[in-house]
Amino acid sequence: MWLHMTINPNSKVISSVRLFRTSPHPCSYKENHRASTVFVDPELVIDKSLNSKLSDLGYRRSGAHLYRPDCDFCSACISCRIPIDQFEFNRVQRKIWNNNKDLQVIERNDLTCEESYSLYERYINTRHADGDMYPATPEQFEAFIKTKTVDTRFFMFYQESRLITVSVTDILDHGLSAVYTFFDPAESKRSLGIYSILHQINMANTLKLPHVFLGYWVKNCQKMEYKSKFRPLEMLIDGNWILVK
Repeated sequence: MWLHMTINPNSKVISSVRLFRTSPHPCSYKENHRASTVFVDPELVIDKSLNSKLSDLGYRRSGAHLYRPDCDFCSACISCRIPIDQFEFNRVQRKIWNNNKDLQVIERNDLTCEESYSLYERYINTRHADGDMYPATPEQFEAFIKTKTVDTRFFMFYQESRLITVSVTDILDHGLSAVYTFFDPAESKRSLGIYSILHQINMANTLKLPHVFLGYWVKNCQKMEYKSKFRPLEMLIDGNWILVK
């Protein structure tokens, strides 16, 4: 089904885009629920301006696609972002930050090293064996992780010479978007997923960007619980960004 949506009549980039809505399918987050997803026209080039405008409207990038949930009887998926100028470390986050000071971070425009797929494969097959991304494949990695926009950065976290985390990050006009992070499941004590967000917060502050977009939060979903630990948090509710302290 094709839909039509006006983004911004005064936009210098585009005034409208076509959207494609999927048929209902099993929900990834809530048992016995059916979900539908809206995708932006795949023929559109995802540039920084489009990515930024749609992020403000609650869309996320996954590989070459921009999407948002559009379920008939549920609105549990809530877009959230961290307001950088108000964020403060809590005690646990400060400890995680300090415990990972030994890591070296390298910023790259492309993901070409073979070790990155090996890390991704271990992460998916260990941490998400119950999900629809299992088992990891090179084709999945190519489409989901390596596909990028002109403003995508890959932050590589090394312990000495060993790659232990990759954080895929889009640079927006008004923030950073945490697209996806994968890490060595054997390093669970480091809380590398949390650390990568703290690194993005630090980067956004350095670049004087006001937000870090974390994607969707779902109440009572254990996999999403970590996002609510960043406070304050802004949530997109009924089309408005609401500050949650």
